[in-house]
Amino acid sequence: MASVLITGGTGLVGKALTAALISKGYSCIILSRSPRNGTNGIRYAVWDPAAGTIDPSAIQEADYIVHLAGAGVAEKRWSAARKKEILDSRVKSGQVIVNSLRQYPHKVKAVLSASAIGWYGADPVIPNPRPFTEDLPADIAFLGDTCRQWEASMSGITEMGIRRLTFRIGIVLSREGGALKEFLKPLQFGVGAVLGNGRQVVSWIHRDDLVRLFIEGIENAQWDGIYNAVAPHPVSNKALTLALAKARKRFYILLPVPAFVLKLVMGEMSIEVLKSATVSAEKLVKNSFHFTYPDIETAMVAETTHAR
Repeated sequence: MASVLITGGTGLVGKALTAALISKGYSCIILSRSPRNGTNGIRYAVWDPAAGTIDPSAIQEADYIVHLAGAGVAEKRWSAARKKEILDSRVKSGQVIVNSLRQYPHKVKAVLSASAIGWYGADPVIPNPRPFTEDLPADIAFLGDTCRQWEASMSGITEMGIRRLTFRIGIVLSREGGALKEFLKPLQFGVGAVLGNGRQVVSWIHRDDLVRLFIEGIENAQWDGIYNAVAPHPVSNKALTLALAKARKRFYILLPVPAFVLKLVMGEMSIEVLKSATVSAEKLVKNSFHFTYPDIETAMVAETTHAR
């Protein structure tokens, strides 16, 4: 079976994708700064994006590359140093992949790269009758410009004639981490936290659907270009909180968290938390991708059932 080289393979999405690929008979090469022993079809190879180095055998053995690496956007406040780390971790790692494909003989058939819906700006109105589509230019704010440079760092893939897919990923929901874990915390105390006025639209995707999307991109040679990796039914922050609380079947009180409090606690990053972004999944739907979790209710029931 084919071999898939994965960057960011130990993250929330990368771990699930690796497990799914192994179950389908693929072998996986996980790039890491710290070498370790692999098992069950997984091997680890050393790279250092900051230094621009990589184990050549990782490139030479791969049939496909999935590029997920990047410092967590929401893990820390956005100081100048942190913003540089967020940008560099994406751009430099992309450049390493492109340069390695130019330098070493390989058999890579396709490169699938993560991006984010941070590419888009805020909805001009809520509700937004014209959800953001893949052909729109990048926003000029920090995340928009980061996504622009992130995607540009991989442009050499297309120039080499290799099939290239870019997934602009929405908020990933999984009980094992990420945004959903943060939403669950206040519910443990009977509180449903509504951020700001709660009207801002959240474009999301269940992790299982995202994993299936990457596998579809690997296996379907007709897929090419940029796709918004979001579920077809975005929801408001308030509706998301209500769906989560209902799925948990626990008594709760809705508690608004004012915008000024978020700004004090989170700094510049609060702009993204409060931003409304209605992102279109129409391109995926037209490509006949079937969502296991198309709406927030089914996603929340599935996740909270396991989380109890």
